[in-house]
Amino acid sequence: MDENRPYVPWQLMNDFLVDAFVGYGVPHDDAVICADVLLESDRRGIESHGCNRFKPIYIDRIENGTLLPVTNLEIVRETPTTIVADAHDGMGMVAAYRVMERLIEKARTYGMAGGAIRNSTHYGIAGYWATMASKQGMIGITGTNARPSIAPTYGVENMMGTNPLTFALPTDEEFPFCVDCATSIVQRGKIEYYAREGKPTPAGMVVANDGSQLTDSEEILRRLVDGTAALAPLGGGPGDEMAGYKGYGYAAVVEILSSALAGGKFMKALTGVAPDGSPQMYHLGHFFFVVDPDAFCGRDTFAKIAGDICRELRASRKAPGYDRILTAGEREWLAWQERKDKGVPVGKAVQAEILAVRDRLGLPYEFPFE
Repeated sequence: MDENRPYVPWQLMNDFLVDAFVGYGVPHDDAVICADVLLESDRRGIESHGCNRFKPIYIDRIENGTLLPVTNLEIVRETPTTIVADAHDGMGMVAAYRVMERLIEKARTYGMAGGAIRNSTHYGIAGYWATMASKQGMIGITGTNARPSIAPTYGVENMMGTNPLTFALPTDEEFPFCVDCATSIVQRGKIEYYAREGKPTPAGMVVANDGSQLTDSEEILRRLVDGTAALAPLGGGPGDEMAGYKGYGYAAVVEILSSALAGGKFMKALTGVAPDGSPQMYHLGHFFFVVDPDAFCGRDTFAKIAGDICRELRASRKAPGYDRILTAGEREWLAWQERKDKGVPVGKAVQAEILAVRDRLGLPYEFPFE
């Protein structure tokens, strides 16, 4: 982590993000949700989905008309344990929040609940939605499709999004067990981060359409858009020597659940680019499942067993040269312990974006990096 970056206090950054979203037409209560989702990513040290993406993924898309600031969420089908919603191209974070709120209440009553959203947009860090459930002592599961990025095993064409398959399981510890990662080796947001910081993308993560490896981050981002590069699935590609078919398979599971449960669009229909090359709506899909352990062994019993498993894993024999074993969610919790009194670390590229938005809207904010 770059320790030379200035830190912006959490409350200052939160207030700015809320006011900026409002300035671009997002209703205040919705803006509060959007700001919290972005900052939760930075709190966890997952900078690829935090303030780094505030302008290019949300503000720029509102400006170019591929993201609507007002979210008119329509419930198109509902049963006691399920919801299917249409976000009508509004803020994906707002649609996801509203649906998860209702699913948690359904699971509290019936033990389980599931939902899906179609015609949505980027919903931020997937772990936010899963941990909405774990904070209530429940199991949260979610996934989303996205712009085509991943090539199938033996292929070089970007067909599926980075498609995270995310679980948050409550424990009796200070943090849940939370697996939140793309089904590709690297996600597009990380490459965007490398590009902003002027860093190369490590070899082996991206394949060109001729099968060669790409490392120039700016070039990768351009070629992902024009279809001449693709992300390798977990395990690698284009061949199956490192079992990349496993990542390919899980990416396909997320693609199917994200689109088919809600009757939404998939793969090449999610590019955000019209046939004539102009921007168009993304029409993404998300799915969510909530399970209440009270319907099984009880929340306390589940949390204790889950915690025992994590503790035994961390206490197991370490490999030579390593003094610590982590469990999923622990690294993010440690990042928060390190950052909570310091603030949000902000690199130069993001500083410029923040100042540009502030000045355009005429907002009365001053930042430590000025």
